[in-house]
Amino acid sequence: MKTKFIYTGIRVKDLDASVKFYTHVLGMKERGRTTLTASKGIVVDLVSEDDEGPALELNYYEKGSRFDATYQAGEALDHLAFAVPDLNAALAEAKNGGHPVVLEMKQPGSRYAYIEDPNGIWIEICQAS
Repeated sequence: MKTKFIYTGIRVKDLDASVKFYTHVLGMKERGRTTLTASKGIVVDLVSEDDEGPALELNYYEKGSRFDATYQAGEALDHLAFAVPDLNAALAEAKNGGHPVVLEMKQPGSRYAYIEDPNGIWIEICQAS
C-alpha cells in the first residue's frame, strides 16, 4: 500500500506538563484536542510553529482505560500514523499480508484503524484528507 507518514503518537503520564513542555520549551503549537470515549483518552495534536513536517500527538489515558499502563521512560511510543487514499482497500491489503485490524476507531467525522507491525508496535492507518 502507498502511504504518507503524518505523525507520531506518544503516551504521556501528565498531559498538562507535557503540553507545556512541547509548547513553551520546544516552541510547538497546539493544533487541536480531542476526547476519545472508546479509549478513555485525550489526544493533543502539536505542530511546529511553521506547520512543517509531521505532527506530534500526545496521548493521555484515564485510569480504567485498557491503554493506561504503568509508565516507564523509553516505552512511551504509542503508535505511528500513516495516511492512505482508500482506508478500506488499505486495511484489506494489510489483512491479506497477515496484519489484521487490532482496533478500529470511529469519531464524528473520522474513522481510522490500527494494525501491528512485526514488533507489536501499533500502526494507525487513516483516510487521507
